[in-house]
Amino acid sequence: MRHQSPSSWAAISICIAALVHFALGFSVEFSVDEAHYALYAKHLAWSYFDHPPLVGWIQWPLVSLTSSEGVIRLIPELLWALSAYLVYQVTLEIHSLMRGRNAGYLTTALPSANLCGLMAVLAIIAAPLPHVLAIGLLPDTLLTPLSLGLMLMALRWTRKDHFSIVDWIVTGLLLGLAGLSKYTAAFTAFALLLVLLASPKKAWITKSGFWLAVAIAFVVISPVLYWNWINDWISFKYQIAHGSGGTWAWRRVAAFLGIQIACFGPLLLLGAFGFLKHCLNAHKLVLMALLSFFAIPFVIFALLSGGGSLPHWTTPAWFCLAPFAGIGLAKAWAMQHRLAIRTLLAGQLLICLLGFSFVLSGGINSAAVKSNPIADLYGWKLAGQKAAQLAEAANVNGIAVQNWTLGSRAAWYAQPLPVFVLDQRQDQFDLWFGQLPAGASVLLINWSGMAFNPPIGGKLAFERCEPLDSLEIIRFGQVLSKFDYSLCHNWRDASAAR
Repeated sequence: MRHQSPSSWAAISICIAALVHFALGFSVEFSVDEAHYALYAKHLAWSYFDHPPLVGWIQWPLVSLTSSEGVIRLIPELLWALSAYLVYQVTLEIHSLMRGRNAGYLTTALPSANLCGLMAVLAIIAAPLPHVLAIGLLPDTLLTPLSLGLMLMALRWTRKDHFSIVDWIVTGLLLGLAGLSKYTAAFTAFALLLVLLASPKKAWITKSGFWLAVAIAFVVISPVLYWNWINDWISFKYQIAHGSGGTWAWRRVAAFLGIQIACFGPLLLLGAFGFLKHCLNAHKLVLMALLSFFAIPFVIFALLSGGGSLPHWTTPAWFCLAPFAGIGLAKAWAMQHRLAIRTLLAGQLLICLLGFSFVLSGGINSAAVKSNPIADLYGWKLAGQKAAQLAEAANVNGIAVQNWTLGSRAAWYAQPLPVFVLDQRQDQFDLWFGQLPAGASVLLINWSGMAFNPPIGGKLAFERCEPLDSLEIIRFGQVLSKFDYSLCHNWRDASAAR
């Protein structure tokens, strides 16, 4: 490594990880969320039931040209590489800020800026979960570089004598695009506000540029507000209920914290601890405000996890912590704590490689394993094509499934057939395809990984269902899953579904 500079090794590391993402992107089919958001691009709208529209809009050019998963996945792969680059740049800016403000305190003690940037990038590359978002486009994949961009603008604010109109315009655009990505972008906006408040000697609320940024952000997110206004604010109602989860319990919070460490790795925590211990002056209010880009969303999600949450929601927060962790790791490296860093880095990279291998192999199917989550990534393309053929031959109204997570892949791989979700939960499929008409006949798909009994009898059920065909998904000689197809007739009392 002595023959290359730290900045060169950071670029090399990002490129190697990006090549791995590229190879994996062409190797597996869409996950449930990927197919759902790709359908956003097929059904362009001002917004959607469960998320703002940018995750669909950004895919529209490629989705309109191709259905290849690998090509469409170039978008999240590029966003991940951009996020890693921004982590490096933010680290350099924080390093420069600390040297400038601590000339008599840390100038000689801080490691080089490029070494800090390299450590921050390596900590991100060694984090297992972000690789999932680097292959599959989720709203968090979009929010991550936008949060880092806002963090970069916050650093520019702290270092410049004043913000130019261009700076305010860029800030407003970043805020608006973050709002178009995910509703939790509000947490990032609060963090930016804390940085502005942490500089009491700089006027901002009386500046025309600040209100111009607010106006720009409002204009950018106006499609979401308009769509919700004409749809009875269903997206906000859903997100409030979804975020609050079920009955609150402390054990869920403990589980959330343990899962977070497993998903993002202890290296980031070690670096953050080193930064707080060795590099943070107690009087540095601005640095603490910058840390809120991690602290605000993470603490909120940790509290909400008592009712239930998903581990990837904190991804933008961890990327915003990475620059501080990089400085802390570089400091620990300079203090000769290299064995611990090497061990954690090697261990986390090994976990990532094992995860990649596990995905490519198709997972493990055995009686000792209750379920194989990797089986969900294989077979849906064949199943969708077969469903389209069977539905056409039977001359039915469309395809039916009994859970929305089954509907997204069915709708993507069997398009343009409508897909009806047979439950009493309102979701995006109701907006796209409407409710299944009374008396309709459909092709019912049942997947072994989430099996249901055919809905026969009762008010919300078919008169009868006849087994039609089945399809086994085999990879490397093992049966991953099975699809069963039934022809179901005369849907009853569909008007009572809602």
